[in-house]
This record gives sequence, C-alpha cells and structure tokens, in this order.
Amino acid sequence: MIRVAIIDDHKMFRDGVSAIIDKHEETTMIWSASNGVEAIENVSNQLPDILLMDISIGFESGVTLSKKLLELYPKLNIIALTMHHEENYVIKVLEIGAKGYLLKDAGSEEMVDAIMQVASGENYYSKHVSQILVKHITRGSKMKNKSNSIQLTNRETEILTLIAQEYSNPEIAKELFISIRTVDTHRRNLLDKLQVKNTAGLVKHAIKTGLLDI
Repeated sequence: MIRVAIIDDHKMFRDGVSAIIDKHEETTMIWSASNGVEAIENVSNQLPDILLMDISIGFESGVTLSKKLLELYPKLNIIALTMHHEENYVIKVLEIGAKGYLLKDAGSEEMVDAIMQVASGENYYSKHVSQILVKHITRGSKMKNKSNSIQLTNRETEILTLIAQEYSNPEIAKELFISIRTVDTHRRNLLDKLQVKNTAGLVKHAIKTGLLDI
C-alpha cells in the first residue's frame, strides 16, 4: 500500500484528493496538512511514501517548505500539485529535488498514475511540464558545460532530450533506430559524464550546472 500525504491550504481540495486516494486499492491517505508547521510535525511522526505539495500555501512558499523537508528527509518523494504552470515554478521545483510536477486541473486518473510512477522510483511531469523541459533542452542543444567544459555528442544530446520526455530505453531505441543495448550504453555514459546516480539526477544536474541552457 502506497502511503500518501497532502499539504494544501484549501480543505475542500484536500478532502477531494483524499477521497480519490482512499478509493484506489493501492493507495491510502495517511494525513493532510494546511500549512508548514502542521506538515513538518506530521512528517516527523509519519513519513509518507508520496507527499503531494501545493507550492503556494497561503502566504507560505511550498517550494521553500519542500526544500526544507528534503533537507531533513532526503528520501522523501515530493510531487508538486499546483495551479502554476509558469516556467520559473517548474524549474525551481525541479532544482530542489521534487520527483514530480502535476497541475491541479489534471484528472484523478493522471494523479494516481503520477503517484504510482513516482512510488516505483521514476519521475512524473504532466504533459505541459514535459513540454517546458523539452523546450529548455532543445534551446540548449549545443550542450556546453559552463563550469567544467563537459561535452556531449549529438547522439547523447538526442538521448538526453528523449529521457526528459520520459521515453523508456525501448522507446528511445525505436525512435532513433538503434538497439536497446546501445541506448543503455549511452545512458550509462551520460550518468558517468555528469557523475550522477540516476536519470532524474542526470536531468537535474544538467539544468543546474548549465549543461542545458535554460
């Protein structure tokens, strides 16, 4: 059972999300909070598998709260659940280490899919957010590292772009007409070059260091 929690300052919204989560056979809502104080207390008592975070909690910043919680609990899986679709919000949330970004106008099925995907160790970004990331990557397709001059090949650039679009290795292989083994080799090379542990860290590190010009 995937244990879910939510931080949002609107009780009606929290109640609605809780009903959806509890209705699904593989998820359960363990607590909800309306502000940062409640959230920190609840997390310390019962760490959820997935934390749905509104990034505007009244006068508080959900981004700042997320950053603080991740400093205290680095393995906490946070999905931003918000009305904000502007690029600056998306990038801030990605940079602090959130595992997903979901807009509040998403349907209940998409929300559950996002929870399941992040719980399985992957990242989840809504279609609109994925388009923002792809635009940033495409804009930075010349791929130069401003701090340590790491250079990527054209093929590595293509694969990184598809990784940001959440393509699996078989899907990337099909898109680029190469073998899955070749995709896996390129993926490992990207991880080695950027010195990160997984593909989520790869994209985050690339944006943070300027390898992807945003």
